[in-house]
Amino acid sequence: MKVQSHDLAILGGSPVFPESLHVGRPNVGDRARLLERFNDMLDRRWFSNNGPFVQELEQRIAAMVGVKHCIAMCNATVALEITIRALGLTGEVIVPSFTFIATAHALQWQQITPVFGDIDPVTHTLDPKSVEEMITPRTSGIIGVHVWGQPCRIEALQEIARRRGLALMFDAAHAFGCSYHGQMIGNFGSAEVFSFHATKFLNSFEGGAVVTNDDELASQIRLMTNFGFAGYDNVIYIGTNGKMNEAAAAMGLTSLESLDDVVAVNRRHYAQYARELNGLPGVTMFSYDERERCNYQYVVLEIDGTQAGLSRDQLMEVLWAENILARRYFYPGCHRMEPYRSYFPHAGLMLPETNRLSSRVLILPTGTAVDAADISTVCQVIQTALAHAPEVQDVLLRRVMQDQEAAD
Repeated sequence: MKVQSHDLAILGGSPVFPESLHVGRPNVGDRARLLERFNDMLDRRWFSNNGPFVQELEQRIAAMVGVKHCIAMCNATVALEITIRALGLTGEVIVPSFTFIATAHALQWQQITPVFGDIDPVTHTLDPKSVEEMITPRTSGIIGVHVWGQPCRIEALQEIARRRGLALMFDAAHAFGCSYHGQMIGNFGSAEVFSFHATKFLNSFEGGAVVTNDDELASQIRLMTNFGFAGYDNVIYIGTNGKMNEAAAAMGLTSLESLDDVVAVNRRHYAQYARELNGLPGVTMFSYDERERCNYQYVVLEIDGTQAGLSRDQLMEVLWAENILARRYFYPGCHRMEPYRSYFPHAGLMLPETNRLSSRVLILPTGTAVDAADISTVCQVIQTALAHAPEVQDVLLRRVMQDQEAAD
């Protein structure tokens, strides 16, 4: 459909989508195969405690990534917390502020201070130069985050960790199925943590995994994931309950079998967005290295409001009016959320690139719940809104004034 200015819902038209178009609706995969697995599980009556589906999922992920160990978990946040504890991290750990809040909370939950480093404006990942500046005598480790599946500057972080005697691990929640210099993400640092949350391109309803090539660390993590049990009635270490259940593993296996199909869909969508948004003033689309494996899970725009005519937030308001639920990742940055904004009120002074990017990033819908026609409509809404930016701005300004008057 062709979207004209008078069609825009923000200007009085009807929404182009009658139902919400989400950024990350779950990919289901082969439903019949999933239900077959559920029936097998029900027949066995083995629902948790390292069941056969969990074991199979761990083996298949380890083989795909090319690592020695994969420990499946109930979710990635618990996986982060357990890995942090297994590595013996204390004091302060350097992390990016431009990440999902769970990365910071996994530290603070254990009374470890997350120290926020700035990001590289090109890769959107932790800037090694900023890491160097943030190291203090209390620093025990570094957590890099592979944002959008874009790997961190791994060698630089490894060199810093080696030289300064720090532990290094990675939050790879976005990066399952991605590679770095031809080697699969999962092979770097002491360990890497994947997320299989429902919104991730590979999902297990809710879940995660730790992957590592360190035998001792893997053994420690397994103990901690199951209350410290080492055999029947034999607890040898303090632990918690981080186990993945069989239903989640069944979904994970089904997702894994559909992985290539989902990546192909994501890649087509990414290419279509790139074509149809090409040349729009003030709109830059994050590009992936075509030489590497990538899951193309995120379609990421940077909006320069001065050039585009609308700010990121104004454009998002236009899209939401059309039931296109574009998202502001990772707004406003962990350092501006509680408790961190109270703990570190001046942290933003050291994070100029994080502050800049968090005000510009906009994530668009993709995945198997979206088709080519949907994408064309989203792009036409963006094109039309920017082409009529003064009119849109006028409407939005009047709304702000009306809201202020109502509040007064």
